[in-house]
Amino acid sequence: MSFKRPFVVLSLLIGESLFAAPAIAQVPTTRRPNVLFILTDDQGYADLNCYGSKDLQTPAIDSLAAGGTKFTQFYASAPICSPSRASIMTGKVPQKAGLETLAGSQHGARGMPTEQVTIAEVFKAGGYDTAHFGKWHMGFVPEEMPNAQGFDYSFGFMGGCIDNYSHYYMWGGPNKHDLWRNGVEIFEPGKYLADLITDEFSRYVGTHVQKPWLAYWAINMPHYPVQPAEKWRAYYADKMSYPRNDYAAAISTVDDQVAAMLKKLDDSGQRQNTIVVFMSDQGQSYEQAAGLGGGSSGIYRGGKFSLFEGGIRVPAIINWPGHLPAGETRTQLVAGVDWLPTLAELCDVPLPKDVAESMDGKSFNDIIKNVEAPTHHSQFHWWSGGTQWAVRDGDWKLLHDAFDPRTAKPIPGLETFLVNLGEDPGEKANVAKDHPEIVERLTGLHDAWVATLPEKKKLRN
Repeated sequence: MSFKRPFVVLSLLIGESLFAAPAIAQVPTTRRPNVLFILTDDQGYADLNCYGSKDLQTPAIDSLAAGGTKFTQFYASAPICSPSRASIMTGKVPQKAGLETLAGSQHGARGMPTEQVTIAEVFKAGGYDTAHFGKWHMGFVPEEMPNAQGFDYSFGFMGGCIDNYSHYYMWGGPNKHDLWRNGVEIFEPGKYLADLITDEFSRYVGTHVQKPWLAYWAINMPHYPVQPAEKWRAYYADKMSYPRNDYAAAISTVDDQVAAMLKKLDDSGQRQNTIVVFMSDQGQSYEQAAGLGGGSSGIYRGGKFSLFEGGIRVPAIINWPGHLPAGETRTQLVAGVDWLPTLAELCDVPLPKDVAESMDGKSFNDIIKNVEAPTHHSQFHWWSGGTQWAVRDGDWKLLHDAFDPRTAKPIPGLETFLVNLGEDPGEKANVAKDHPEIVERLTGLHDAWVATLPEKKKLRN
């Protein structure tokens, strides 16, 4: 089956006309479910009430967990933005998805190769309307932007981050404007990006009732620049110190946006027929632009850039009222590569044989529905930052050249780090010298996995 079609940049007029039809009040009762995939940016594992936070206000996202299923061993495929996102899009580890490092944030930067088949292309071929809202960061050339990667509609920015009011990419110089609707640059100076995207998304939901849709909503918070809604900045100002207060305000701003969208689904009669997925792309950031911290991974060590648990273990929730378990927790290992086959199965969207066989992901619907179901990943592999890699085999985890999330460089003296997560989930003690045979075995697993990867190519930035 061929998924790629000739790419045509839609005019702004055409893009706006997609929202011209009035909302239809009655949702067809036999229609397949919508999918709303919410992806936050640089959110720590423990930064929701439902994941243990005691100092944040996150009622909307918590309601998704209360009415759905949350996961305590859900892993991003990489500890940085672009590879993690490419894995969600394709159901493949970054090395197979063709995007192992950060895509560029300037127009003309290359990202995920066009030969990759995305979740949007699979669902589009299966009869769904598809839409992207928010951050992309998987290619900044027309043939790799959302409209060419299976999304019928796209509104957001293409780089790694932008100022939420000017909509300019502020790093690397010179500053570049980055806000687009269907491949056409648009200008909305001074308007808060979160509100722009929520309004755009709300219009989309209100006018897409008769046909099922898949919407990928990549929220650009709490990623820097940390610019929360002023009401939340004021709320947290005297409740905690910087940078936690600004970070907390950003999380609550995200929660407000999620609440607004859930209300829109209710008002349009689509809530009961919409699968809502929530996850973070990786752990919290310790970068200077993020105030050197603010987020929390709870008991887990590390953060963004690092293959310690705090960099790759993320909050993840699935919610479909009346169809999937409510108020339940799953402890099995699941990963971002698994969303594509899982959602396709839930939505009765066919996966062509060649696409299914090329994926690393496995449907985990049996895990959602059965607390006793085994994981489909007795082993899992990560490779990020050149010499930094990790392998998980049962409770054993081996890291090589583990990065310090504050420097994004290997930690001296930790070239080999072995831990049993069942005994030491916080990765406090390196037991490599105590178990050389396990180090040797897991190193062999990594080498064997690397041998299955496509030949490494020079990155196209």
